[in-house]
Amino acid sequence: MSATGTNSTSTNGGGPTSDRIIRLINGYWATGVLGTAATYSVFTHLEDGAASAEQLAERAGISPRGAQALLDGLVGIGLVEVADGRYRNTAEASAFLVEDRPASLSGFAKLKMGHMGSLAALPDVVRAGGPLTDAVVEVSDNPHWEGLVQAIAAQSVPVARIAADALGLAEAGKISILDIGGGSGVCSAVWLGLNPDARSTQIDWAPINAIARRLLAEQGVGDRVSHVDGDFHTADFGDGDHDVVMYSNIAHQEGPKDNTEVFAKVRKALKPGGTLVVSDYIVDDDRSGPPFALAFAGEMLLKSRHGNTWRRSDYHAWLTEAGFEDIRFLTTPSPTALVIAR
Repeated sequence: MSATGTNSTSTNGGGPTSDRIIRLINGYWATGVLGTAATYSVFTHLEDGAASAEQLAERAGISPRGAQALLDGLVGIGLVEVADGRYRNTAEASAFLVEDRPASLSGFAKLKMGHMGSLAALPDVVRAGGPLTDAVVEVSDNPHWEGLVQAIAAQSVPVARIAADALGLAEAGKISILDIGGGSGVCSAVWLGLNPDARSTQIDWAPINAIARRLLAEQGVGDRVSHVDGDFHTADFGDGDHDVVMYSNIAHQEGPKDNTEVFAKVRKALKPGGTLVVSDYIVDDDRSGPPFALAFAGEMLLKSRHGNTWRRSDYHAWLTEAGFEDIRFLTTPSPTALVIAR
């Protein structure tokens, strides 16, 4: 038997093997190895030339044995390559796990490692049909947000750019953008960076807006963003004030009634010809895919009162009820899809 409990050679004549199931059962190993590697900046050190366990241990301040175990694990999950005893990042790891790069997911990897323990509650949550009281994250003073809004920002950058291209925002001139539940402000940062004449308003809880103010100032666009502290469920969106409204990574934590009500308020807030952009994990109508969006439904069961990963037909029904007539869906290279509604 191998270390994972699978036979090292197949003797079943080409039938199913247990290998994939064993790897899924032990999937937390990948989360732990990746999160620990991010904690010790392993991908950054490899990118900077640390090519052996000894060199990595010295630069990262970890034990040689620990460095070797991390490298072995990273090779095993396909994020590091080894040849002639020398280690290097794969192209994928170089693009998305080296620190201080715009698309770096290293912060997200560290965050998710800290979430592994919460999965132990899933059997009870599945039985109850919703989260335990102390597991709900939808409150403004939850420290969960401080790490989350910054960690997911890198995921939103390429999606925000795709949306900007689809809407022609760079050439749109003086436009008003409303960013509902804008979190880190990453969408405003991308869009205002592309269009120097645009201005944005972000509605979010005060602790999150404080994070956004800092990050937007660092991006050099803070002077063109105003902030409304409060709950977007009750906040005033305005009346015909905005050219574009962004509703990013929120619909999955809301139920059908709340999403429909928000979309109706957005319709009223848009100027004639204005556009709503929804960014979220969206599943096929028959709930057969995509894989990430389907799996994320369990996260919503754990952490939201009414959330889910919603179908395209759900969005179409809600938006139509809210008064939108032109509704289209865009896929992206990430797990996130876009809905463009006018």
